[in-house]
Amino acid sequence: MILMSSKASPFVRKVRVLIQEADRWAEVEENVTPTTPLDSAPAVLAANPLGKIPALIREEGPTLHDSRVITRYLDDRWSLGLYPASRLWEVLTLESMSDAIMEAALGMVYAAKFHAAPDAAWADAQWTKVARTLDAVEDRWISHLSGPLDMGQVALGCALGYLDLRHGNRGWREGRPVLTEWSARFAERPSMAATVPAG
Repeated sequence: MILMSSKASPFVRKVRVLIQEADRWAEVEENVTPTTPLDSAPAVLAANPLGKIPALIREEGPTLHDSRVITRYLDDRWSLGLYPASRLWEVLTLESMSDAIMEAALGMVYAAKFHAAPDAAWADAQWTKVARTLDAVEDRWISHLSGPLDMGQVALGCALGYLDLRHGNRGWREGRPVLTEWSARFAERPSMAATVPAG
């Protein structure tokens, strides 16, 4: 399999963490391809007509894209149990919330980078979404974070790592001591340490 990737993408990092946890890099070739929303790399477009990463090229079927699709596929292929049936809806909900954090945070980066006159009000509205979601995790999801490893936890760890990379000055830890403590512990996992985003 070939994983079309970027070292900075939090969505790619979710897939990379899963592969690292499974210790299956021998089965996956990573193709790091610079691409932007305004100038999608031809190799990325060939794998995904939307021009987005990650994309997983397979010999036995169509290329998969969207990180949630790819992680579900690899989890099933390798029988990892990161989407346990007993907690499936909670795992999927936490993963969805974490992906929404990433989308809002990434949108802020794109707006600042590619718009001639970035809209501060729009950026603040995106950060409000992030903050509300983090508050909900602090208030209602900590018991889930204390359970066995699952993809909801992986997605949240990657989302928080991306906030540190691109929005560290906004202080997401303030007022969230339990989530802050969990994040510090989770970041020490070998799979997280091996996939720290760059760039």
